[in-house]
Order: sequence, then C-alpha cells, then structure tokens
Amino acid sequence: MNKIHPTAIVDKKAKLADDIEVGPYTIIGPDAEIAKGAVIGSRVTIDGYTAIGERTRIFTGAVIGSPPQDLKYKGQKTFLKIGKDNIIREYVTMNPGTREGASTSIGDGNLFMAYSHVAHDCRIGNGCIIANLGTFAGHVTLEDRVVIGGLAAVHQFVRVGRMAIVGGCSKVVQDIPPFSTCDGNPARVYGLNLVGVKRAGMSGKAQAELKKAFRILFHSGLVLKHSTGKVKEEVELIEEVKYLLNFLKGSKRGISRGSK
Repeated sequence: MNKIHPTAIVDKKAKLADDIEVGPYTIIGPDAEIAKGAVIGSRVTIDGYTAIGERTRIFTGAVIGSPPQDLKYKGQKTFLKIGKDNIIREYVTMNPGTREGASTSIGDGNLFMAYSHVAHDCRIGNGCIIANLGTFAGHVTLEDRVVIGGLAAVHQFVRVGRMAIVGGCSKVVQDIPPFSTCDGNPARVYGLNLVGVKRAGMSGKAQAELKKAFRILFHSGLVLKHSTGKVKEEVELIEEVKYLLNFLKGSKRGISRGSK
C-alpha cells in the first residue's frame, strides 16, 4: 500500500507504483511516473513528463521536472528520466530536455546533495556524487562514478569522464579526462584519481600505465596531438589507456590540460 500524506496533491492521472511514500504538501503532476519503493519527501514538486525509478529518494523542497531554464523552450513535450536507487537531497532542481522529444537522463545509484542543479538535456551516468550546489548547464555529460565538489560549475556541452573528480568551487569550461583529479578556475588536471580508481578495483598494472599516460598527456608541455602520439608509442595500450585516448579524441569543447 502507498503512504500518501493527506496534504499532498497528487493528480489522478499520475502513475504511481505500489509501495511508495509521498510526504506532506508535495505536488505531483499528471504526467509523472513513480516506480516501486520510491520515497518522496515533504514539499517536493514533481512536474512535467518525469519518470522516477525504483527506490529513489527525494528530500524536502526538491523541484523535479519543471520547464527548462532555456529561452528556446516554447512548451514542447520533453522528458526527465531518473533511474533507480538515486538519492536527491534538499532543494535539488532537475529540468527536462528542450527540443520536442528530448530528455534529460539520470542513471542509477547517484547522490545529488542539497541545492545541486541538473539543467536541460544533461546525461548523468551511474554512481556519481554531486556535492552541495554543484551546477550543470545544459547538455552536460557525466560518465560513471564521477565526483563533483561543492559549488563547482560545469559549462554547457562539457563532458566529465569516468571516475574523474572535480574539486570544490571549480570552473569547468572544457572536457575533464577520465580517471583524473581536476581543480581550479578554470579547472586543470593535477593527476590520476588514485583513490577513485583503487576504490573501483582497477588493477595495479592499469594504474601504472595510466600514470605514464597522464605524465605525457598533461605534464609534458606537448600539444595534445603530439602527446597522444607519444602515449601510443611509449605506453602499453591496455583497455583503460585506449578509453582515455578515445575520450580525448572525441572532445568538441577541448580538454582541460595539466596544471603548471
């Protein structure tokens, strides 16, 4: 049985699975879909075509699925898709896509701390941690197991690679490489995210090869084209190194390079 507080306003057209909880003064719109085991706290607003996955928890005051903060948006039918086992803390805001049929997607098992913001057309992977007031502009992509420090801001169309960590208060205007530790204004690569890759169970060999690649790519002073060529010559091209090089090759906004 669902536990819906009598002060909550839930549209009759909303699709609610079994075993969900809805707190006092929460508002759920007609196009919302909420999966089994989800817990929606007090004074939450769930608007638009928003789907919320199993066991996701949303805390006080969050505004989920409200229209995108984009002047191009003219009321098109767009979507917000949130996976399972996410924790969305107090006063988080998440917007759907902008163009007709477009969506913002959130994977599984992420933690969004208080006041963080996910703008329109973003893609968030699995197992990410976004600290308080972490802010993503439109079309940002976070790959899996990314950590974003508090008060950090990520420019539109930027990608943050798998297992990267971005320090608090950073200004991220170019793509952040996978497996990296970055910080600053603008954010710069300081080295391999050793804590993150060890926690992920990465082998010692992979860590060693990535360290070699990072030294060449981000601290040799070579332009990116020359440094990637040198990596191919001097570093064993194991899976993790190939993944790093492919990420760099696919960049459209440019890559955040090494600190001085």
